[in-house]
Amino acid sequence: MTLVDSLELVDWRRRMGDAYRESSLGAWRAARDRLFGGHPQSPIPAARRAAFQGLRWFPPDPTYRVQAALAAADSSALEIDTGGEDRVISYRRSGRLRFQLQGHECSLTVFSLRGYGGGLFLPFTDASSGRETYGGGRYLFDTIKNTDAGCLDFQLGAAEVTIDFNYAYHPSCHYNPRWACPLAPPENRLAVAVRAGELSYPAEEGL
Repeated sequence: MTLVDSLELVDWRRRMGDAYRESSLGAWRAARDRLFGGHPQSPIPAARRAAFQGLRWFPPDPTYRVQAALAAADSSALEIDTGGEDRVISYRRSGRLRFQLQGHECSLTVFSLRGYGGGLFLPFTDASSGRETYGGGRYLFDTIKNTDAGCLDFQLGAAEVTIDFNYAYHPSCHYNPRWACPLAPPENRLAVAVRAGELSYPAEEGL
């Protein structure tokens, strides 16, 4: 990657982080559409950006904004193979979120990046994966990239956080195979279908 490419990627991440500070879910989605349609680091292939009509979403649903209790994890390490040049990213199990979703008891592991800078990461798959959403799963937040405001609300010292699956989004590798992404491990599969957040991007347009 050239320095120009790297600076474009810095700008992409800054602008994506800024999108999370928009005033509403709708404004956040509109900001993502603008970036995906026109930014040089968009994962939408350059030849297809002119025809880009926007990402696809489930309708907003307030029942997917839930309170989650914080639970301890064993702090064990986990390596996720991205399939890219760097291949393996090392994480540590930072804790568990326990919550109810659509009448089901659920839990997800939150991972912390073991490398420089830290950061909390929450990928997941669910019963919609491979059907209505990408089979490799979606992300809820990745704090090292500032993609957490709105979908992760908390007070320091509190025993609960609020998470909002209406902000669930696909990793870049869903749109373009040149991107390498860490995907959700088996322990973060939810039995319930999470029909909130981003829908699959049509293969004939995105891949």
